[in-house]
Amino acid sequence: MSHPALHTALRRYFSGAIRLLCVILIASAAQNAGAQEAKYKFDLGASLGMSGYIGEANSSNIFRKPGFEGEASFRYLPDTRWAVRGVFSTFGLKGSTEGMKDYLPGGAVYSFTSQAYELSVRGEFNFFPYGIGETYKRLRRWTPYLTLGLGGALSTSGGKASGAFTIPMGMGVKFKLNERVNLLAEFTMTKAFSDKMDGPTLNDLNLIKTAFYKSTDWYSRLNVGVSFEFGERCETCHYVD
Repeated sequence: MSHPALHTALRRYFSGAIRLLCVILIASAAQNAGAQEAKYKFDLGASLGMSGYIGEANSSNIFRKPGFEGEASFRYLPDTRWAVRGVFSTFGLKGSTEGMKDYLPGGAVYSFTSQAYELSVRGEFNFFPYGIGETYKRLRRWTPYLTLGLGGALSTSGGKASGAFTIPMGMGVKFKLNERVNLLAEFTMTKAFSDKMDGPTLNDLNLIKTAFYKSTDWYSRLNVGVSFEFGERCETCHYVD
C-alpha cells in the first residue's frame, strides 16, 4: 500500500472508529444511567504483551516487527458498566523500509528501534453488568468492553527524544476469577499526533514535511493481564442519633 493510500485508509479508520465509539458510549450512558454500583471502588492491574507500528517504515502488517509491551493501570469503578482508567505503559517500536514498494531517495533503506512511554486516561464501557453477586443485579462474570481516551507519549530513538499527543482506542474482554481478581485481554490502536515516533530522521530522508494533523504514525498493543479490586463500598448505612 502506498503512503497516500495508507494515510487515507488510516484517516478513515480513525474517524470512523471515533464516531462509532462515541455513539456507543453516549447511547450506553443514556440506557444505563441507573446502573448498579460496583462492590469495590478501585482496581489495580498489570499487563504484558506485544506492540506494533504503522508508519513510513511499515505500511502493512501491524506486528511485522513486534516489540515487548508492559503496562500498569488504575481504575475507578463507579458502577458495573463503567470505569475511568489511568494507564502507564512502556513498549518497543521497530520498523524497516526494506522490502516495501515505496523507495527512499537513492534506494536507501531506513530502519529504526525506539522505546516509547505513554501515560493516558481512558473511559471504559462494559457491554454487560460486570461482577459476581446477587442474581437480581443480573451481573455477569465476563464481558467484552470498549475503551477510548487521551494521552501523551515520549519515544526515544538514536539518542533523540520526541513527544506526541495520543488517542488510544480499543476493545477487550474481562473475566472474574473471584470477586476481586480479574483476567483481561485487550487490543488497542493508538493515533499519535507526531510523525517522529519512528525516529527523527525519516521525514528528512523522505523529503516530506508532514503537518501536525496529518501524522501517519500509529502503534498497536495486544496484551493480557490481571487486576485486583479493592476499596469495598458500604452497602448498608446506619445512622445513630
